[in-house]
Amino acid sequence: MSPVERIEAAAERSPLVRSALEQARSDHAGQVRNGSGGMPYVEHPMTVAARLAEEGFRDEVLAAALLHDVVEDSETPLDELREKFGEEVAGLVGALTDDEAIDSYRERKAEHRERVAAAADEAMAIYGADKLTNVVTLRAAYEAEGDKVREEFKVPVELKTEIWEADLALLREKAPELPFLDDLEAELTRFRACLEAPARPEG
Repeated sequence: MSPVERIEAAAERSPLVRSALEQARSDHAGQVRNGSGGMPYVEHPMTVAARLAEEGFRDEVLAAALLHDVVEDSETPLDELREKFGEEVAGLVGALTDDEAIDSYRERKAEHRERVAAAADEAMAIYGADKLTNVVTLRAAYEAEGDKVREEFKVPVELKTEIWEADLALLREKAPELPFLDDLEAELTRFRACLEAPARPEG
């Protein structure tokens, strides 16, 4: 079963998941995920939620996973999500939302890590599934397109990789029971190898 099929099956079963999926599709409509080879943005939160569904996480966690980028990447405020989906889902989304008031990428991500570490274990599960999905997606795009992918980001991909490795270290310390940490480590190793490989000639 593909990630899309898995989360659509969860949506058929759960009104909460269905509503969150509809919200994510609406708020991310027309958006394309950077470093994805042109993937519609909504496929990212759907993949994150599907990975958590595969591991048996609760519907509230799946809903928050579907919505985890909505506040950052749309006009929908957290209070609106709280009113529509409840305090638990909104609390998870809030924990997973970057503080855009912090200009420095490195400092913003460090603050976010600290906030996730202080949040519920289920926030760390979404955080980990998000990082794994990010690495898998970027590695696939990098293998297909090479250094051209770098142009889609505001920061060097080496810095993004450094941040992801710090995220993995946090998760190893705070949530070692998460089932996909070995996958995240393996994907980071594979992506590092992509970056260190000789550049392919164009044409």
